[in-house]
Amino acid sequence: MKSRTLVTLLAAGLVFFAGYAALFIAPDERTMHAIQRIFYFHVAAWMASFTAFFVVFIANIAYLVTRRIEWDFLGVSAAEVGVACCTIGLITGPLWARPVWGIWWTWDARLTTTFILWLLYISYLLLRGLLEDAPRRAPLSAIFGVFAFLDVPLVYMSNRLWRTQHPQPVFFGGNGSGVDPTMSRVLLLCAIALLGVMVLAVMDRYRLERLRYEAAELRVAVETRRAERESISSRGAR
Repeated sequence: MKSRTLVTLLAAGLVFFAGYAALFIAPDERTMHAIQRIFYFHVAAWMASFTAFFVVFIANIAYLVTRRIEWDFLGVSAAEVGVACCTIGLITGPLWARPVWGIWWTWDARLTTTFILWLLYISYLLLRGLLEDAPRRAPLSAIFGVFAFLDVPLVYMSNRLWRTQHPQPVFFGGNGSGVDPTMSRVLLLCAIALLGVMVLAVMDRYRLERLRYEAAELRVAVETRRAERESISSRGAR
């Protein structure tokens, strides 16, 4: 318990310091100025989101191969956290876009594929909620989760494949790409902070999913025993 508290406090402190670095340490961007500072958590949120969805992808494949229920727990846990990070990205994006582009949203390739990604994983969670039978829910949601992940590389490559409102890639975009070294370090710090929070959230959600499963199993066992006792009692009464 103490170690977990220390890890949580460390993650919280890292997020606080990352926010401080984004606001006060990173240099001012010469064209967008203060509004550009959203960039550090906007991009970091997408990094955490894509990482979580990759965990879902691996967990779903592992479940389909091994049929171990623990992989199903991990898949749904990472999916919920990934959707939360994706939602942060979708909220911070328009807040940044409005002062810079003059619009809140446009249906270009990057934004459209991103919105579809969000809908796919919302659908993944809804599908699980609609299927009450665990042996049926786990494989069907795993298949859907593998399919949903196909949109992740499409989102990442969208501004390389098509002309979009987004600029050309800032990182790994070829000649002329890249940012100030201090900006890169602050972005890395923000990414580490959000990834740390993501990992802690997935771990907590995994424990909750395991407890839910065990409680459901216990409930079934109790109801089965009760039914057996009632059956024996009714036979004895005869």
